[in-house]
Amino acid sequence: MDSPHIAVQAGTFFASIFVVATTTMRTMIPLRVFGIITNVILITTSIFSHAYPTLLLHAVLLPLNGYRLHQMLQLVRDVKKSVNSDLSMEWLKPFMTERCCATGEVLFYKDEKAEDMFYIVSGRYRLVESGIELPVGAIVGELGMLSPLNERTQTLECIEGGTVLGVSYRQVEELYVQNPEFGFYFLRLASARLFQNIGRLEQRLAEYTVQTPAPAAAPAPAAQGSA
Repeated sequence: MDSPHIAVQAGTFFASIFVVATTTMRTMIPLRVFGIITNVILITTSIFSHAYPTLLLHAVLLPLNGYRLHQMLQLVRDVKKSVNSDLSMEWLKPFMTERCCATGEVLFYKDEKAEDMFYIVSGRYRLVESGIELPVGAIVGELGMLSPLNERTQTLECIEGGTVLGVSYRQVEELYVQNPEFGFYFLRLASARLFQNIGRLEQRLAEYTVQTPAPAAAPAPAAQGSA
């Protein structure tokens, strides 16, 4: 048996092992790594066996698997960086879709079903019930994903036309399932935002308490002497 034939058989054997291994994996990063290894092995064996259709197929799949692996690893790094710094949501931009908003448009109403979150790119937006105006770069609507009923707690109105980026909770959940590390950091990020909101409410309550004067004590009734 010549050496090229032995190489083809060995390559096919190892590629089969990696293909079977990928069926047992539940997360995306190990799946992509094993996919890349399988692509490399099958490209090599295809060269020896002159199986050009197989060579072409895995030559296409190899850069695709590499790109998706890079994208997922970058996502995890960006989420980790956001948790440890300014809580930015820049890392979600590649998974978002653009939406143009007109002045007076309501993006969502209080108590309606929450299905997505938004990243503010331009324009001005206000949470109607609290009167809070959100700055460019803010994320809004992400806590609805963690609420038991997935309902909006406030109404979001556009008060000056602009653009937002939206991502559905389903997409975020898919990223969560594909990569447990991403899910862990996303929960830390959402928790940090929740504590920020609680701190902001406590500060407003403290300011309101200081500004509101305590009611004056009622004067004691005058003592009446006996006739």
